Amino acid sequence: MPRLEFFFDVSSPWTYFAFHRIEAFAEDVGAELVFRPFLLGGVFNKVNPSVYQRRDNPIPAKDGYYKKDMADWARYEGLEIISPSVFPVNSVRAMRGCFYAIDQGKISAYARNCFEAYWLHDKDISQQDLLGDLAADAGLDRDGFLAAINDDEYKQKLFSATDEAIARGVFGSPTFFLDYEDMYFGNDRLELIRAAIERAA
Repeated sequence: MPRLEFFFDVSSPWTYFAFHRIEAFAEDVGAELVFRPFLLGGVFNKVNPSVYQRRDNPIPAKDGYYKKDMADWARYEGLEIISPSVFPVNSVRAMRGCFYAIDQGKISAYARNCFEAYWLHDKDISQQDLLGDLAADAGLDRDGFLAAINDDEYKQKLFSATDEAIARGVFGSPTFFLDYEDMYFGNDRLELIRAAIERAA
């Protein structure tokens, strides 16, 4: 069975789109899906600072197309997406929480709650109390979750995952790895992954 790693940060709109179809996609192509949370801001800081330069120096034509592209993807997937009032958002605690959710077997439900709270309901997912509510709604123990996201163990898990992502060439979210080495970046690369799996078969 091919192994499909999904490197993601809930603060990315394109990852919001990818998340909503990655589980069904993995099942359809017969791949083992592995959720790999990491901190997108940490990657930008170390290897992709052009993102910040782009925000400081917008290109009107590109921004117009960006909005159209996002609307097209939302329509294609049957999703709603808003422009959050807090953007960019500090996703550190939310992403630490992903590791706790993985440990408890609840990553899909927790990540979905985070994505939808931010990209659909305009909630500030940097807020600890909100994250506790999202975790509880996903079936996690609220107190255990809140303790975990402030614990050195889970801080280190996020640091290590982000360092690994950088070492493996990740520069944005979503990024996928097929059988560890074959990297694909972007929400629109799933069909290329499908083709690679079919060739290997």
